[in-house]
Amino acid sequence: MTSQFTPATGVPSATRTPSRRTALKAAAATVAVPALVGVSALPAAAAPSAATAPAFLHGVASGDPLPDGVLLWTRVTPVPEAIPGSGAGPDTAVGWEVAEDKDFGRVVARGTTTATAATDHTVKVDVRGLRQETAYYFRFSCGDVFSPVARTRTTPAADSTTAGVRFGVVSCANWESGHFSAYRHLAARADLDAVLHLGDYIYEYASGGYPEPKYVVRQHEPKHEIVTLADYRTRHGKYKTDPDLQALHHRHPVVAIWDDHEFANDAWSGGAENHTPDAEGDWAARVAAAKQAYFEWMPVRASTAGTVYRSLRWGKLADLHLLDLRSFRSQQVKVGSGKVDDPDRTITGRAQLDWLKSSLAASDTAWKLVGTSVMISPVAFGSVPAHLLAPLAELVGLPKEGLAVNTDQWDGYTDDRKELIGHLRDRGIGNAVFLTGDIHMSWANDVPVKAATYPSSGSAGVEFVVTSVTSDNLDDMLHVAPQTVSLVAATAVKAANRHVKYVDMDSHGYGVLDVTAEHSQMDYYAISDKTRQDATSSWRRSYRTRSGTQQVERVYQPVR
Repeated sequence: MTSQFTPATGVPSATRTPSRRTALKAAAATVAVPALVGVSALPAAAAPSAATAPAFLHGVASGDPLPDGVLLWTRVTPVPEAIPGSGAGPDTAVGWEVAEDKDFGRVVARGTTTATAATDHTVKVDVRGLRQETAYYFRFSCGDVFSPVARTRTTPAADSTTAGVRFGVVSCANWESGHFSAYRHLAARADLDAVLHLGDYIYEYASGGYPEPKYVVRQHEPKHEIVTLADYRTRHGKYKTDPDLQALHHRHPVVAIWDDHEFANDAWSGGAENHTPDAEGDWAARVAAAKQAYFEWMPVRASTAGTVYRSLRWGKLADLHLLDLRSFRSQQVKVGSGKVDDPDRTITGRAQLDWLKSSLAASDTAWKLVGTSVMISPVAFGSVPAHLLAPLAELVGLPKEGLAVNTDQWDGYTDDRKELIGHLRDRGIGNAVFLTGDIHMSWANDVPVKAATYPSSGSAGVEFVVTSVTSDNLDDMLHVAPQTVSLVAATAVKAANRHVKYVDMDSHGYGVLDVTAEHSQMDYYAISDKTRQDATSSWRRSYRTRSGTQQVERVYQPVR
């Protein structure tokens, strides 16, 4: 198992309304875990305040589980003025404990660390020496002040046989677009081994930039577009006051990758659509600031590589290869330029693509899961009606003329995709499942070897795309009731793309991926109303791929 990550610094800030894909792509035991101590009812828009200190106002979290360990995270507020991004506050000793029971009668590991302003008073502890495939409880302390109690879980040993593994799957959570009810419903489940977050955990926009001010459900901090290290720290800190997000982290280990909005919209190695050097400074400095804040505030192992691509494993059943599709990619090209097939352009970078190919070829697990922040399946738009083409194109990052290439996704980097799919086919690597976020819709696709001749040319794997937690989708953009127009658009998309088996352009919610020796099944869940903190959740559809088939098929009930 490998883990590759890192930190970095900052620059000046500017407030502006982002262009093009602005609309889409474009805790003390007060907030605790269901089934542990219950979820408290913090007011919808209320942020905790440190009336006394020290305090654990941003909850606790765990991530990147291993057979013998897991990464633990928290942030302590040592004095009331030591708010995220302030640089204020003294060094503070923080204790931690891991136990077999939630009452901490059977403590198996404990220690101390120090929270400092240099890391925004966040701390991480990489605990080892735990038992495989076991649930544990953990907490932090400052003197006699304790954090919330949270639950985590280790993975099976690499050579062990496990009957199944189940993941929650989420992406695209824009604070201003709604409440994080999807997280609350995943936190309430007792059957998950981990939650996979596929990117856009935070959004960088100024308040009212996305969505428009009249559609803002709750205002984030800072109100300007985030550019400096202090800005990114403040925005991460604001997110981690959300009670539903805290509940998710308190119940399950989270495995996360980033996409563009952890930096700026449509980010690439040398810039972003939503970055203006003259107003916002050097891009490299902004990226360094964003990465430093990300590694400080997320339960992700840091390394000297400055990236999030890595592999984790669940026994002989599945390994999970996680990609970084922002740090190394070439700049997106204009549709119609003829450059999408240029072999000198890349979405992964040479080193990462070689690592992925080598990891897939060497894998001895039944399933090869790949976490990719943007869609790998090709998409054409065929005869989508004119009145739907512009908003749909904006949703997935296409020009409004509707040409059938999204150059921010793998469609804009066809040589990398061709090489990866060819590798899967030529090496006989079966049971590849791509897990994707980004475009605020749910999809179930075969990944065609050649889209033009599918199905006769076959499929190299399958792809399950989960919708957004809150970020706007088609009906949000048009401000119409769900399915008012989307069924027509979805029908046209499926007609033009025979490898697309399912697309839902309306719902917000999450997925649950169930993996057994026989199948990988994605259950798609929708929340009732993203603007309500008490939104309900309902099952919508299920699709699975059976071992050895490289194809998705509809299933008429969820796994649970």
